[in-house]
Amino acid sequence: MIEDKETIDEFLARHASDVEDAVRKAAAAEIMPRFRRLAAHEVDEKNGPHDLVTDADRRAELYLTEALGALLPGSVVVGEEAVHANPATYEAIQGDAPVWIVDPVDGTRQFVHGDDGFCTLVALARRGVLLASWTYAPARDQLATAVRGGGAFLDGERLFAGPPTPGRDLTVATSHPDYTTDEQKHALLGLWTDGVAPRACGSAGLEYLAVARGESDATAFSWEAAWDHAAGILLVEEAGGAHLTLTGEPFRITGGNTLPFTAARDAATARRVMGLLSGAA
Repeated sequence: MIEDKETIDEFLARHASDVEDAVRKAAAAEIMPRFRRLAAHEVDEKNGPHDLVTDADRRAELYLTEALGALLPGSVVVGEEAVHANPATYEAIQGDAPVWIVDPVDGTRQFVHGDDGFCTLVALARRGVLLASWTYAPARDQLATAVRGGGAFLDGERLFAGPPTPGRDLTVATSHPDYTTDEQKHALLGLWTDGVAPRACGSAGLEYLAVARGESDATAFSWEAAWDHAAGILLVEEAGGAHLTLTGEPFRITGGNTLPFTAARDAATARRVMGLLSGAA
């Protein structure tokens, strides 16, 4: 059992590549063989027509649960599909044990429709602190990683988000209308103003990667499921970005956030986006 932060650092020094290997193998074994080959019986609805799950989601999560648990004895896994089956398992994020936060296929709708804009997300956290993350887009063969205090990388190249280009509209990926309530839509209306170019988001994990790469300026999301945000939040942080909730506090993976929230290329952009959202809320 991991006892303190120092030994978690040691674990990551020894086994970060093993985690990467597990993520790649899960995608190779369970996701990519089904990409653009899904049969009708391999796709189900969870909470409605826009909330899909496939055999790839379920089987990749089982693969990662076994592999990650074996790598770090005493750790627990909180996966999207396991929480759907038993919501009480989500509480492990607030416990003392190291926790792997897993979204086996982030962007399931894209995956189902044969779009390559999906990824596998894994984050390691303890007591609400994000320690490391892996964002893998298997159809694009891109792997982004981050370690707290150690930087963010895409395929081995250091990521620096940097400030937005002066004078250009801010590009902001927002919660997709299909997944928002009327109240949430109202809270996001502040972004529809001069100097901002909002658009509906795709895979949350890939939107965070776009911010960390400096290709997009910010996100504005209205839900807080940790598996969608944990990996990307750390990636943006380690690339020099910032994140804020509606109260001006950083986003907490343990929940209880005042929504919506933003992750942005720099602190000034995060404050600007939250100012617009606050004005509409």
